[in-house]
Amino acid sequence: MADQTTQTDPTEQHDQPEGTDDQIVHPGLTRDMTDEPDHGEDSYRGSDRLTGKRAVITGGDSGIGRAVALAFAREGADVLISYLPEEEEDGAETARLVEEAGRKAVRFPGDIRDEEVCRSLIDTAVSELGGIDVLVNNAAYQMAQLGGIADITTEQFDRVLKTNLYAMFWLCKLALPHLRPGSVIINSSSVQGTSPSPELLDYATTKAGIINFTKGLALELADKGIRVNTVAPGPIWTPLIPATMPEERSEGHGESTPLGRAGQPAEVAPAYVFFASQESSYVTGEVLTMAGGAQAS
Repeated sequence: MADQTTQTDPTEQHDQPEGTDDQIVHPGLTRDMTDEPDHGEDSYRGSDRLTGKRAVITGGDSGIGRAVALAFAREGADVLISYLPEEEEDGAETARLVEEAGRKAVRFPGDIRDEEVCRSLIDTAVSELGGIDVLVNNAAYQMAQLGGIADITTEQFDRVLKTNLYAMFWLCKLALPHLRPGSVIINSSSVQGTSPSPELLDYATTKAGIINFTKGLALELADKGIRVNTVAPGPIWTPLIPATMPEERSEGHGESTPLGRAGQPAEVAPAYVFFASQESSYVTGEVLTMAGGAQAS
């Protein structure tokens, strides 16, 4: 991918990743992947669309979160990224990319399934960045179960809901007193929210909840001048895939889409930039699906 402006056949923008049938240990580090994702390191070119903004990105260590952090930094934003402590290696690399772009990077390792960790995250963002203009709720947990509901334990169900829904709820609530008119909340949902796969029943349930939460909160905050939107990715190549999907589901990831391949985090990040920027000033409560045409029919 030369850059995000050169006209290219989208079926050839990226090669299908190698090693889609490999398995790595959850939560999955980027270096453990046979074919590392493209986060825009060599392709994303900023144009001062987020100059002076202060952004919080959960799950900002790798995958879509890293690509968003990199894009935000190259657009002029300072960034706090949160991630699990065991993902420190990836978190440090994302921070390096942000700083390489000339912006401030704040690392916040912690498990956001704990409300007090979420409180500390927001407090840290306010103290270290001087405030919050953009909140990106991107962190997620999934673990495919081929046996469907019978194989989903209460422990797993609780972990999925706490990571994907509770944390988003807590962070929005805690950040709200710090958000001024013009601030933005961006939630990461998924095509699973409208087209659930049986092996991801619990995950899909939370993604549907994120979509509904986004729409409801957008209505509530509209008169306060705060916009709320969600990006719904499809088969994007991130560490989450080989770390949570069995071989028979991850093999050929994305090949069944009309575009015939998995998407890359670098292809998704511009949607977050759009929602975070003033260019989307008349957009709130919307779902932007990025799935290679998988939901075109």
